[in-house]
Amino acid sequence: MIHGLLCPCIIFLFGCDFVNDKDYMRMALDLAIKGVGHTSPNPMVGCVIVKDGRIIGKGYHEKCGELHAERNAIKNSTEDLSGATMYVTLEPCCHYGKTPPCTEAIIENKIKRVVVGCTDNNPLVSSKGIKILRDAGIIVDVGVLSDECRRINEVFFHYIETKRPYIVMKYAMTLDGKIATYSGDSKWISCSESREHVHTLRKRYKGIMAGIETVIKDDPMLNCRIEDGVDPVRIICDSHLRIDINSNIVKSAKDIQTIIATNSTDKKAKALKDYGIEVINIDNNDESFVDFNKLMDILGSKGIDSILVEGGGTIHGELLKLGLINKVYVYIAPKIVGGLEAPSPVKGRGFNYMKDALTLKNVTYETIGTDIVVSGYVDTNRKE
Repeated sequence: MIHGLLCPCIIFLFGCDFVNDKDYMRMALDLAIKGVGHTSPNPMVGCVIVKDGRIIGKGYHEKCGELHAERNAIKNSTEDLSGATMYVTLEPCCHYGKTPPCTEAIIENKIKRVVVGCTDNNPLVSSKGIKILRDAGIIVDVGVLSDECRRINEVFFHYIETKRPYIVMKYAMTLDGKIATYSGDSKWISCSESREHVHTLRKRYKGIMAGIETVIKDDPMLNCRIEDGVDPVRIICDSHLRIDINSNIVKSAKDIQTIIATNSTDKKAKALKDYGIEVINIDNNDESFVDFNKLMDILGSKGIDSILVEGGGTIHGELLKLGLINKVYVYIAPKIVGGLEAPSPVKGRGFNYMKDALTLKNVTYETIGTDIVVSGYVDTNRKE
């Protein structure tokens, strides 16, 4: 009898301990990443509204130009929000853009407390949203799962701070560090599961970049071929406008936004424009390469906040030499092809000494199919 009376109490008490601010913020993070590929150049944001221990509203930023996460959560709420707590992965906006400020909606709906994952470094917000809420008498707690909330928007934060794209280098190689055989054959180094995973990256990042050698050898589409995929903006570095008019890139340019960066003023540029391609003349004195620093400034001004580079060894080497790579994904297949003339993933002169080699930080290792995927961030502050 006593046992029967105590059970509900014990369950109730322990149940209260199981859900806390971090748990609700994790739910908001899970919602935020549903917007991957659709919010650029806006951040991905998720929001959960809780009242009396019950979730009464959820939402996320679904697409650039549409309602932000907070307003979607409010719109989706099932009851009056007075006295509720809102969990949001990023500081609520406080300015008029394509949508009205989220701070206004929070105040109007008499939400009592707002838990913020991390502050927004956009100068139009930058802690101003938090101040407005606090001035309105709302309790605001900041920094719950801050690292996780910043990580999902690493592209957004980089772009806001630098006005340049966040650049991710991706390649597949064999155990002996080759990206093709000596004859140039590269289909396929990685397994089918890895190749599908690459398409999730193509969806995540706004642009995809390749060099003309890759385009000539492989005749790729450079599109995103997964369910709910989003085709990235294709950026081809072609200093002498060698691209074939009959290539897949050119033939599909009216359907997929395509940019060719060149040093050439050849009349071929007009024909490419007729196919729907935007030709950017970088006007570089070194005709062997486009000027990548100039190119990144131009692409950033066009709202391209991130680029996945699948460019081959030459373009990889140049971007690394210039310090433009932020993150790296390497798919390592359990294969050995050998060959002195088989190409490697990074060309160029390279470093004289091992102590000067670039290193990665915050490295993760993952098994996908038969391959190992290594990812990490280029360490720009390494000290010996």
